[in-house]
Amino acid sequence: MRPRNIIGLLLAVILLVSGCAATADEAEGGTGSGTDGASLDFTAERLDGTAYDGRQLAGKPTVLWFWAPWCPTCQAQAGQVEEIAQQYDGRVNVVGVGGLADRADIEDFAGQVEGPTHLIDEEGGTWRHFGVTAQSTYVILDADGAVVTEGYLDDEELSAQVAELAG
Repeated sequence: MRPRNIIGLLLAVILLVSGCAATADEAEGGTGSGTDGASLDFTAERLDGTAYDGRQLAGKPTVLWFWAPWCPTCQAQAGQVEEIAQQYDGRVNVVGVGGLADRADIEDFAGQVEGPTHLIDEEGGTWRHFGVTAQSTYVILDADGAVVTEGYLDDEELSAQVAELAG
């Protein structure tokens, strides 16, 4: 096994294990995803190295796409995500959150998918914030930041969810 694959596997295991612990919100009966809008309270890093504040997503439905550059499913979904980002530009936020790889690989893959805002999440902080433990996962939020759908969606399911939220 190549060192890069070992690192990816190790990061996946760490992310999976760290995502299994209950948050204070879950212990109090919440979802951990912040269905009251708290899910927008996160920061991350854009491809260009600048800070990204999740609160800027408020007011529009949002598609968060959690992907890894080596993931064949993620690679297959890229075209649909790109299409949705272009079709709903200005009406729906589309954000790709690249993780489970090193920065160079995340940047390379993100550079091939035009339209979404791409975030680099090498350490998995944004993944943990939304309780994501595997790629490819979508977290779809309404305009208030409440989680509407989370998990794997095929292209048709994703398109239907976004069309419904976009009105």
